Amino acid sequence: MSDYVSTLSKHRRLTILKFLADSPEYTSNASILVEVCNQFGVTSTRDQVAGEVAWLKEQGMVSFDDHGDFIVVSATTRGVEIAQGLARHAGVQRPRPGV
Repeated sequence: MSDYVSTLSKHRRLTILKFLADSPEYTSNASILVEVCNQFGVTSTRDQVAGEVAWLKEQGMVSFDDHGDFIVVSATTRGVEIAQGLARHAGVQRPRPGV
């Protein structure tokens, strides 16, 4: 994986976690996550977001229910801690202070 693709993935993962951390019940669906990533300048396709969500699940940062055409994603406590900068993971961009 190129440095650019790796950096983009780290930013996409942080964007997903931060949005979930600020969402009611820490939950959203993958379609909304695609729009959120694109609005924050992290250009993303549905397949890319689905791949990142699967990766985040493997790392224990989210859980999800796959309903075929849509995926409902929820942040775990670890995912929220990483989004807030209280914990770190090498595969997720660390948030800037105060952001």
